[in-house]
Amino acid sequence: MHILTGCNGFIGRAFCEELNYEKLYKIGSKNSFDFLDSFNDWDKVKLIIHQGAITNTIETNIEKIYKYNVDFSIKLFEKAIKYKIPIKYASSASVYGNQTNIINPLNFYAISKVIIDYWVTDHIDEFKLVQGFRYFNVYGNGEENKGDKASAISKFIRQIRNTGNLNLFEGSENFFRDFIFVKDVVKIVLNNNAESGIFDLGTGLPISFQEVAELVAKKEKGKINYIEFSSHLKGKYQDYTRANMEWLGEYEFTTVDEYLNSY
Repeated sequence: MHILTGCNGFIGRAFCEELNYEKLYKIGSKNSFDFLDSFNDWDKVKLIIHQGAITNTIETNIEKIYKYNVDFSIKLFEKAIKYKIPIKYASSASVYGNQTNIINPLNFYAISKVIIDYWVTDHIDEFKLVQGFRYFNVYGNGEENKGDKASAISKFIRQIRNTGNLNLFEGSENFFRDFIFVKDVVKIVLNNNAESGIFDLGTGLPISFQEVAELVAKKEKGKINYIEFSSHLKGKYQDYTRANMEWLGEYEFTTVDEYLNSY
């Protein structure tokens, strides 16, 4: 049996699709704490995949974020330690903020991920296996309900299909992101030979928003509408993100162009 938290989220649903042949115990946010209180078959669990969290980066309810992102996670990790169950969980590249591979969280969501990563680091020798993955810019099928929280790739596709144009900040040739296809995320999380640790998870090959916009516009037969860079984002917008993927070894990532041609 596998346990999956966050089963209703974008990435969680991708895990559900991949593990449809497994006996999968799915946990959503509404029943998360009830599950901890009532579940008694820990000895039958082969793997815990912890994807559940409040991911809203502008959420300011600290108690709510702590309850679901920190308190629940620690209680789940304690179960994994007690029953010697391997656990793989979602961290976030947001812990780096505007820095490159330096911890510098800029919002409460990112702070909650830092707290958990530090907790895991402090207890890492107690786990049978624990792997945390700092997801970079994950995109793919299934983002339709994410609205403004969707990846730039999915937002650009939606804009063109709705209006014939996509909106792009002026100067986007200078802004780079490490975009990773959601199915690559799932495959790497479930199938890697690394030991316990906390790892970046992107492609290690960032591309500019300008290039992404051009690829989408070409594929969807739309036009790019350049807009002025928002003043409220100045000083708060990352110029460049890149995952350190030396830990993984050889892997053939899906490119944005390949994804668009198969979408």
